[in-house]
Amino acid sequence: MAKSPYPNLLLLLLLRFPFSSSTIPLGSVLYASGSNQSWSSPNFTFSVSFLPSSSPNSFLAAVFFAGNIPIWSAGTVDSRGSLRLSSSGSLRLTNGSNATVWDSGTDGLGVVLATIEDSGNLRLLDNQSNPVWSSFDHPTDTIVQLQNFTAGKVLRSGNYSFQLERRGNLTLKWNNSTTYWSQGLNSSFSSNFSSPSLALQTNGVVLMFDSTLSGGTETIYSDDYGEGSNTFRFLKLDDDGNLRIYSSASRNSGPVSPHWSAVANQCLVYGYCGNFGICSYNDTTPVCLCPSRNFGLVDVNDRRKGCKRKVELNDCSGNATMLDLGNTRLVTDSSDPNSEVFFAGNSPCRSNCLVSTTCLASVSLSDGSGNCWQKQRGSFFTGYQSSSVPSTSYVKVCGPVLPNQPLVGTKGDGNNSKVYLWIVAVAVVGGLLGLAVVEQHEAILDKRLREDQTVDMEQVKRMVQTSFWCTQEQPLQRPTMGKVVQMIEGITAINKPPRPKTLNEVSFSGSSGSTSHASILVASGPTQSSSSSATRSFQTMGITSSSTKIGQGSLLVS
Repeated sequence: MAKSPYPNLLLLLLLRFPFSSSTIPLGSVLYASGSNQSWSSPNFTFSVSFLPSSSPNSFLAAVFFAGNIPIWSAGTVDSRGSLRLSSSGSLRLTNGSNATVWDSGTDGLGVVLATIEDSGNLRLLDNQSNPVWSSFDHPTDTIVQLQNFTAGKVLRSGNYSFQLERRGNLTLKWNNSTTYWSQGLNSSFSSNFSSPSLALQTNGVVLMFDSTLSGGTETIYSDDYGEGSNTFRFLKLDDDGNLRIYSSASRNSGPVSPHWSAVANQCLVYGYCGNFGICSYNDTTPVCLCPSRNFGLVDVNDRRKGCKRKVELNDCSGNATMLDLGNTRLVTDSSDPNSEVFFAGNSPCRSNCLVSTTCLASVSLSDGSGNCWQKQRGSFFTGYQSSSVPSTSYVKVCGPVLPNQPLVGTKGDGNNSKVYLWIVAVAVVGGLLGLAVVEQHEAILDKRLREDQTVDMEQVKRMVQTSFWCTQEQPLQRPTMGKVVQMIEGITAINKPPRPKTLNEVSFSGSSGSTSHASILVASGPTQSSSSSATRSFQTMGITSSSTKIGQGSLLVS
């Protein structure tokens, strides 16, 4: 990994490129019902205002990018609500009944004015222009470029949270306890960090900083890194539990589009479909379904809220039976006090749960371990169904069993193997031919493939496009094998891969004299040298709680 000679690169960048700001005097107020009311930054890129939220008669008070993309929010109120910078120095959001929804907690701390900067930072300042409070220091669900995110800070969205742990791991958690995604530096780096911090750079690379590190260390690359000199990027924890990097082609306006996501398969976000919800795919779109028609949706207008039994087990009158769910994995957690694991085959795994008075469901793993998980009353039930999941799950219901329509397509016959071999061969050849043929993929195919009506040309195209990602120069940009499968199957969208760049193609704005770490990153990324080695990061995709962990492979293939 190429290292910067500047240990405080982020601070130097912020000092070298100060942001203009607009002043907001004490007593200023914005009303939820007030049209065209806002506090805007000097270049009008960011503004503090109200916009209608998803709920009826509800308005979101936030700092918006490009007029409608929230990057920090105070909360929602009714149409009679307001956001006021009080004479006592506190920024306060109140609803129509004058009840406080949110408060900056800066009463009596010497605040004399507020500012909204061209960086998107909303600040409350004292008479020496020192910040008493700032939105960058109190993030909600978003980090914008060059915003410093330190260990101890948390992004939240519903039941989901994202944080940087003091040992340097990035984690996504459900309900503050269950870790379903984690990424950290490799073993060549000490985990004894003093005060790690994170920042999204203007070129699309997320760097980790610490006094024990010589400069910033790359942890994440957006798939458009280094592209666009005027691109604005931000890292957001969405309400579906996924962490994404978004980019806008213009630094001053939208629209925005995602260019990296922490969890490639949305169904692997823990609890995405709620309790007793099963996540599957309708083509490339994740869908939430109930295990069978023995269950009904909790909210027909929001399938992600999960399912409930139509008839409770206590009302079965001895008519309980097991619902068999093939190619389905109810996610298990070894630290769950309401679950247990033992050695058993498929049939005993099913029958033991049926006769147990406490077991509600069981999972027979197909990872060679022979393990069977039983989930008892009090467990949270969330599952994933796909043809790539060989596990079988069993759920206790009141009979008779009322199965859904099949969610998983049947496997093709042996004749298709020849087609898949051809497709694999095409992918290898396509990868060697380079990016120039992405849009003309059919031109490189054997004509026999084009004439064979059994060949899925869309799958051929996905194979070719996937091969370009697998041959990326930067290791962090190459997809995992799990993601490769999802790309080929059409579960994950395949973005256009970045074109290779060289150091002399671009330069870092404002740099002269010595070459900074940032100038190297805007180019093609780190290079090997005798004095430095390329950093690798490790990434796990599974369920962890405390010190236990289930890896990506376990979740998908067991």
